[in-house]
Amino acid sequence: MSGPAEGATEEDRRDLIVTVARELAEVEGWTGVSPRRLAERAEVDVGDLYRHFADQEALLAAVAVCAFADLAADLAEAHAEATGGPERVWPAVASAYLDFAYANPEVYDAMLALTPDLALGVDGVPAAPRGVFAELRAALTPLAEGRDPDTLAEVGWSLLHGMVMLTRGGRLRPEAQEERETMVAERLLWWPCPQAAESDGNPLGAPRDMP
Repeated sequence: MSGPAEGATEEDRRDLIVTVARELAEVEGWTGVSPRRLAERAEVDVGDLYRHFADQEALLAAVAVCAFADLAADLAEAHAEATGGPERVWPAVASAYLDFAYANPEVYDAMLALTPDLALGVDGVPAAPRGVFAELRAALTPLAEGRDPDTLAEVGWSLLHGMVMLTRGGRLRPEAQEERETMVAERLLWWPCPQAAESDGNPLGAPRDMP
């Protein structure tokens, strides 16, 4: 990554620092993103870092917001390219989410483990994290079947995040990875469960008589 070109604006320099921080973190972990090391890689003065980011928390938040925007764009693209009807959007979006999370583990940590102030329930959360939630909600709304789409999106996000973190931590069986992902994308959030509907002759989505 080359340093800022002569005449670069302050916004350009800030964006460069964020980009280099992301790249450096993925290679060396966040413990390797010291001010001196980051300034060297970005070819800026340490003073430039502190002019834009008062501390490590501010830098992490900037990286997280940028990454949330990238993830939201990936999910939107997966949504747009999904084929087979509205019900097939969720599998495509879930796959795109997992691909991003596994490809960018340190950045993913900045997004969802190291920046608690970016939680959805906190006032003033930037648009980018809310954009990811909106994409998950849009993908799951066709499967809601009378359930609250916001709550369903929270459950879907929780399932994806939990699987990412447990898989990265080596807590789950590697040989069952594909089956787990298929369950989340194809069965667990559908209502009624496709497998159950097929087994009792009830078409997917058809109402059942209550006992």
